[in-house]
Amino acid sequence: MEHFTSNAAQVLLLAGLTITFLQSAFDKILDWKGNLSWLTGHFSKTVFKAMVPVLLGVVLFGELASGILCAIGIYEFLYSGSGSMAFCGAVLSSITLLMLLLGQRIAKDYEGAKTIVVYLILAIFLVYILQ
Repeated sequence: MEHFTSNAAQVLLLAGLTITFLQSAFDKILDWKGNLSWLTGHFSKTVFKAMVPVLLGVVLFGELASGILCAIGIYEFLYSGSGSMAFCGAVLSSITLLMLLLGQRIAKDYEGAKTIVVYLILAIFLVYILQ
């Protein structure tokens, strides 16, 4: 409990990113065809239209890796009080969110982009407090 109280903000932010990314990754795995179909339409009038399956795979990998690294970071903080994997998870989460933000901006989905910025602010704040 001592490590949690000393690192509560880090653990809570990591938990939020873990939930966000692992749920999103599992959704993509369990409903690949549905996600691919929706995204193909979403990007049909953009420079990404021919690359949607590959980009979906890249995003899936980024989300899965981010979620796993953040989960390992929680474990590290709770049991040793250190956070090297947490830092890696926070940085990768920020990069993954930047990719998602770019996609939303390219697709001119400004409402979707605003939602991603909320998560991005939290991820970058986590990077800041872990440095």
